[in-house]
Amino acid sequence: MQLDIWGGAGEHGRSCYLLHNDRIRVLLDCGVKKTGAGQYPLVDPNVIPRLNAVFLSHAHEDHSMALPLLYKHGYRGVVWTTRATAQQLDTYFTSWKKYVRGQSAELPYDDEHVEAIRFAYLEEAGASGEWINAAPHVRACWGRSGHLVGSVWLMLELEGKRVYFSGDYSSESVLLAADGPEALPPGTAGQPADLAVIDAAYGMDAEAQPVLLERLAARIGQALAQGGSVLLPVPAFGRGQDMLVWARERFPGVPLVAERELLQAFGPMLARPEWLKPGAAERIRRCLEDPRVVRVATDAQREQALSAGRSALYFTADGMMQSERAQWYYRRLAAAGNGCAILTGHLAAGSFGQRLLDDPEAGDGCLAEAIRYKVHQGVADVRRMLRAFGSRRTVPVHTGRSATDALCAALAAEGFAGLHSLGPGEALRF
Repeated sequence: MQLDIWGGAGEHGRSCYLLHNDRIRVLLDCGVKKTGAGQYPLVDPNVIPRLNAVFLSHAHEDHSMALPLLYKHGYRGVVWTTRATAQQLDTYFTSWKKYVRGQSAELPYDDEHVEAIRFAYLEEAGASGEWINAAPHVRACWGRSGHLVGSVWLMLELEGKRVYFSGDYSSESVLLAADGPEALPPGTAGQPADLAVIDAAYGMDAEAQPVLLERLAARIGQALAQGGSVLLPVPAFGRGQDMLVWARERFPGVPLVAERELLQAFGPMLARPEWLKPGAAERIRRCLEDPRVVRVATDAQREQALSAGRSALYFTADGMMQSERAQWYYRRLAAAGNGCAILTGHLAAGSFGQRLLDDPEAGDGCLAEAIRYKVHQGVADVRRMLRAFGSRRTVPVHTGRSATDALCAALAAEGFAGLHSLGPGEALRF
C-alpha cells in the first residue's frame, strides 16, 4: 500500500491523502489552502475516476472545498461523511466562492460539480466503533474527533492494511465530545495500525487548554478593566460556539455581541446532542437565553450595539479577519481608541489578521494579539494519541515542514519509531 500526499502534510491546509495499491484507491479529505486565490490539492485526474471510496473528516474548507474537483474529473461515487458535516457544506461553499471572487479569481470547478456531490452517512451505516463496508475491500469505523459537530476520525482496513486518520482532533473542547481508542471495534484496540496520519497542527507547542484559557481571560479582563472592548474573530462553526459559552460564564455582567450565524450554529448542536459533552446542551441553552448575549444581523443592529458605549465582547464570524464585516468592527474599535482584537486560531500568510500581528504599529488604537484556543493537537497530544492508538508508521500533518521535522525528531528521541515528515507530492510505502 502507498500513501500519496496530495496536500496537508508539511503545510497548513488542503488536507488530501491518497491510499492505493494496484487494486484499490481511497481518498481522505479534499480541501483547499486559503492563500491568495486558493491553493488546491495535487489531484491526479487519471486516478480520480478510479477511486473506490472518498472519506471526509469534517466540513472546514481546508478539508472539503476541493471535493467538486473530484466530480469534475470523473468521480461518480459517494463521499462518506456524517450527516451533520454534509449539512454544513453549503455554508462553506458559499463562503469559499465569495472569497475566491473577492480575490478577482474564479473557482476551478462549476456549480454543477458542487451539486453532483453525493453522500453516504457513516453514522447511518454503523454506530461509532462498528465496521462499515464502504466499498469492496474497504472497511471503515469512526469516532468523534471533538473538533466540530459531525467531525470524525477514521480507522480503515484496506486489503489487510490498517490505517488510522485522526482528522482534526481535540479532546479539550468546552462543548464537543471526542472518542478515544475505546471506540474502536472489539479486538482492534491495542493492535497498532500499519499507518497513522495524525493532526499535529501545533507542532512542538505543549500548552494545555486550561493554561491558554487563563491567558485569554487575563487579557480580556485587562481590556475590560480599562473601559475597552474586545473583538474576537472566530469561524462560523467550531471554536466560535465554544468561546461564546466560555465567555458568557467567565465574564458575568459583560455584554456579548455575536453575529447571527454564530448563534444559529447552536441549533444543529442542540439538535444533535450525541456530538456534545455531558451538560453541554444545558450550557448552550443558558447562553441562548441570556439577555446579555446580543444577536446582530444588520448594519443598523451592529451600529446600535457599538454605539451603546459599554465595554463588550464582539464575536464576528471570520477567524482570519478577511471579510469587510470583521474589518469594519476592527476600524470601529480602533476609532474608539481603547479596544483590542484577539486572534485565537490559524492565520494564513497575507490575511488581514496576520498583517495586524506582523505590524503592531498598524493597530492605530486597537491592538491585535494572538492567544490560541486549542482545536488541534500539539506535541503532548500527539504523544498521547500514539500511545493510545499505536502505529508502525506515523505521518504528522497540518503544520509546516520545519515544525513537522522538529516534532518527529523530538518524539524519535523519546523512543517513538516510524515517524515520517512529508510534504505535498511525496509518498510513503507501508
